[in-house]
Amino acid sequence: MTLSFIQNMGGGFMIIFLLFGILYAILWVYCLVDILRSEFKDPNMKIIWIVILLFAQGIGPLVYLAMGKSTKTTNYS
Repeated sequence: MTLSFIQNMGGGFMIIFLLFGILYAILWVYCLVDILRSEFKDPNMKIIWIVILLFAQGIGPLVYLAMGKSTKTTNYS
């Protein structure tokens, strides 16, 4: 009943946007936790990545996933 009401109100797009919003929030939290738990070559990079995540909301997590790996230290123990 509720789902058909939402679809009649044009809610198909609303459900899609809600799902993308939830996926984006999960990605953002994953990147933030990964930044906080990681060691970086330069100690200031942790702060820089957090600032990028906070102020570049749309593309911040994507930029971190694409470029953040190269700024981390590798600990093989």
